[in-house]
Amino acid sequence: MKLAAIIGAALAGFALSGAPATAQKLEKTKVTLGVGGKALLYYLPLTIAERKGFFKEQGLDVEIQDFAGGARSLQALVGGSVDMVTGAYEHTIRMQARSQDIRAVLELGRFPGISVMVKKDVKWASPADFKGLMVGVTAPGSSTNMLVQFAMSKAGLAPNAASYVGIGSSASALAAMQKGEIQALSHLEPVTSFLERSGEVRVVIDTRTEAGTRELFGGSNPAAVLYLRGEFIRANPNTTQAATNALYKALVWLKTAKPDDIAGAVPPNYLLGDRELYMLAAKNSLPSYSQTGIVPKEGMESTLAMLQKFEPTLQNVKVDLGATFVDTFAKKAAEIIK
Repeated sequence: MKLAAIIGAALAGFALSGAPATAQKLEKTKVTLGVGGKALLYYLPLTIAERKGFFKEQGLDVEIQDFAGGARSLQALVGGSVDMVTGAYEHTIRMQARSQDIRAVLELGRFPGISVMVKKDVKWASPADFKGLMVGVTAPGSSTNMLVQFAMSKAGLAPNAASYVGIGSSASALAAMQKGEIQALSHLEPVTSFLERSGEVRVVIDTRTEAGTRELFGGSNPAAVLYLRGEFIRANPNTTQAATNALYKALVWLKTAKPDDIAGAVPPNYLLGDRELYMLAAKNSLPSYSQTGIVPKEGMESTLAMLQKFEPTLQNVKVDLGATFVDTFAKKAAEIIK
């Protein structure tokens, strides 16, 4: 039975009964979710769903495993040590190209939210100037790494024209830049706002906004999504729907949230000792969160074009973009969560 048919049958009960997802028997109530850098504002919907109790409302006991970067959380999913991941959408394309059935079910971020910064004393006029630099990224192979490689490819540089250092998130990223261990940094909020205020860096590529995203990619470019193995979705459609509902509710909450609300909702250590600056970072990030939970076709195509720019293994491979995102769960969540 095809995945779409199984999902349709599972969701039919919701539509006929009008009952919330929690009224449906969950195939699994305890699930493990991987993420690469949970404290980053890129993954704020996950933290909100956790801290506001939205997972528990859906009958889920979610254990969150925080990895050093998105590539490692993907490895955990493929290896079977986590059930689901909040991570960058492009991983689903890469895995589908390798005939591994990894599918997203909910868009969390509609813009990447990644900024590329260089130290103030580094000469930089265009992406060609990344050549020879030591560039910090959350983890090798992560979305922060791929974005700077994409910018370099547009300038005619090979991916290995710069060196990349995996420095994790937040405090370690700040320390690496301040100690001079790296000359450039591709990272996310709140790291960007902290470094900008310090005066040590200047932002040269900024995808926190629609304008910055379109300038780099020529179109939209989805960011974080909730993705799972196709076999898990087939075996656990109600559990998948419950997780989608919880994260969708977090997106709804963020539509009206103020920076002060966000600072009050996250763990105190996320503030990095400066609540006001964290609130500024949150304000800068709010436009980047998904409004619908749906990855648009334009975004799928933009992401594929980005990957094909510098990944030879994808240049001659036909990828079924429709298999990278199942929209039925997000659509149902929109009906349930108001």
